[in-house]
Amino acid sequence: MLERTFIAVKPDGVKRNLIGKIISRFEEKGYKIIGLKMLLPTLELAEKHYAEHKGKPFYPRLIRYITSGPIVAMVVEGDNVIAVSRRMMGATRPEEAEAGTIRFDYAICKEFNIIHGSDCLESAQREISIYFKDEELCPNWTTTLEKIMDDEK
Repeated sequence: MLERTFIAVKPDGVKRNLIGKIISRFEEKGYKIIGLKMLLPTLELAEKHYAEHKGKPFYPRLIRYITSGPIVAMVVEGDNVIAVSRRMMGATRPEEAEAGTIRFDYAICKEFNIIHGSDCLESAQREISIYFKDEELCPNWTTTLEKIMDDEK
């Protein structure tokens, strides 16, 4: 099923120069990046993104962290992209992540776990709308793989 998801390289990933390595994982998997930008999240943006966690003990620390530096926000499109992206990222706690996942390979601890990805279709739609306007997305281009598959039909 063709889906869209929101992926963000968090401040620790940006500060450690891991942007390209992380983006390449999604491209190499065959997914299409249809939105991409670097930004410094404002307090308002961070609070909107993490609204469901407001009132939890870790919320202030989470807000401080996500606003501590730039992030790279992406909209990624492809078949079952939400579930597959979650597996590619690995468990939130890097010590529990499977070998070969982004968090296993790069994250240092739960608080600095390199990457965020939407956990379901509803979250993906909500998060995409927080970070991107419709006109900022470029869904109507064809990857080489899509071209090959179309030619074979």
